[in-house]
Amino acid sequence: MSAASKPKPASPGTPRPDPSPGPLLALSGGYWRSCVLHAGVVLDVFSPLAEAPATPESLAPALGCEPRALGMLLRALCAMGLLERTGAAYAATEQARLFLARSSPRYVGHIIRHHHHLVDSFGRLDESVRSGRANRSGVGDGPTAREDFLLGMFNIAMGIAPGLAAQLDALLAAAGLPGMAGRARLLDLGGGPGTYAIQFCLAHAGLAACIFDLPTTRPFAEATVARFGLAERVRFQPGDYSTDRLPGGFDLAWLSQILHGEAPGMAADLVRRAAASLKPGGLLLVHEFLLNDPENGAQDGPEFPALFSLNMLLGTKGGQSYSWGEVRGMLEAAGLTRICRLGFAGPNDSGIVAGIVPPG
Repeated sequence: MSAASKPKPASPGTPRPDPSPGPLLALSGGYWRSCVLHAGVVLDVFSPLAEAPATPESLAPALGCEPRALGMLLRALCAMGLLERTGAAYAATEQARLFLARSSPRYVGHIIRHHHHLVDSFGRLDESVRSGRANRSGVGDGPTAREDFLLGMFNIAMGIAPGLAAQLDALLAAAGLPGMAGRARLLDLGGGPGTYAIQFCLAHAGLAACIFDLPTTRPFAEATVARFGLAERVRFQPGDYSTDRLPGGFDLAWLSQILHGEAPGMAADLVRRAAASLKPGGLLLVHEFLLNDPENGAQDGPEFPALFSLNMLLGTKGGQSYSWGEVRGMLEAAGLTRICRLGFAGPNDSGIVAGIVPPG
């Protein structure tokens, strides 16, 4: 920095600006905006307004809403830039038509509905911090909670999986690891609707996959697989990966966002059993939101993995976010070699840790 560009020190005696509580108050009330979005998605106001403009009075009967209250919600969504108004009629903006209308192939409403299911438990975070125990069961309450969770995971994964599948060979090569050539069988452990298994198979013609997940996931996974025309190459095997024996003989195991649902000992055991499902030379990939490695005993970020750890406190028995070093330690304990972090940076600070089963 040149002398001319250096900031000038404040003159002696210059009073410092009085700190404002404004940023803290904005942070404290930020959930208002989230809840307005959630209400818009749960009530599905965006789908009809993506088709044609409507007034609150004309829209209310179709949505089962009270006209005056609906008008307040539409006005707030308009102020947030998700709707636009001409006269008394509201219409969806381009962003809302693309991501919030059910007719759009890029609809992300399921993950927003999943976030809505979590609001109550986050409102009681103080209780769980005092007790150290979860205050909700599973992925949320209500008849659509499981569907919203699984299809919400599909929403998120579709923003990552196609690009990752296309560059996986290059990422492995850059890390000095053997690539996808000759790998014929993939285990997608806890794969939910199978988004990654599908995209890996689309990118690699010689690959077949097994999605191993709870029986309640099966209809969602098989419907998604069929949608992509891969029913002959991607199969579903029902089971509970925390208790059931895993199938074996795989060339590649993919563990995406499942370790954080488990306490450290269980997560390490899951890695060990996933490694045992691989052939000699098999590749294990762990995809997680990764905390910074401890420095002076503190895991102080990044922000999303730190916040997500609290989400696991609220909804699991012992789950948490892990650092790259902690995941590396799990792979080392499972006997894997050539462990490294791939040069991949996903949304919300997700990363991929890789390891190889030693040749027999």
